[in-house]
Amino acid sequence: MTKILIVDDEPQILRALRINLAARHYEVAVADDGASALRQAAEWHPDLVVLDLGLPDIDGVDVIHGLRGWTKVPIVVLSGRAGNQDKIEALDAGADDYVTKPFSIEEFLARIRAVSRRSAVQESELASIEIGDRTVDLVGKTVSGGMRLTPTEWHILEILLRNPGKLIPQRYLLTEIWGSKYSNETHYLRQYICLL
Repeated sequence: MTKILIVDDEPQILRALRINLAARHYEVAVADDGASALRQAAEWHPDLVVLDLGLPDIDGVDVIHGLRGWTKVPIVVLSGRAGNQDKIEALDAGADDYVTKPFSIEEFLARIRAVSRRSAVQESELASIEIGDRTVDLVGKTVSGGMRLTPTEWHILEILLRNPGKLIPQRYLLTEIWGSKYSNETHYLRQYICLL
């Protein structure tokens, strides 16, 4: 089931989108400000983010920058800002699509499907990655040459390979692999990185 995080400070929009998306078999979470959106995205790892630009605490473009610092999750902006400059700033910051309010729910759903398809194509391009003389198959979860990895080693490797060229914070890796209670246990991570 596709997980969608909706970020908007209008309760009516949150409710309408949650109902419409849940009826179409999406798993939905909501956030009403930028800080909780960034926190929820880091903890829940949605497959897609629907983001309003006019948030009460952080501008939506800054939220996009915050997300793009560590994830390639597709972002569909859903905003009342209809000016060209707003659209340009959001798309240049890393948004994948831009829908202006008021909007047609059918068009909005079609745009979500289109962005999800493009994202799936990118995922399939990552299916097999060459590292030196080894081939890592992310779909089959194998490494050529009979190399065997523990589930934890595999999880670390997969996160690193899915984020090429990105700096992945220690705290993110620790939380993602061992849980939020281990976010300061850097020795765990050092041991596994050495093994990899």
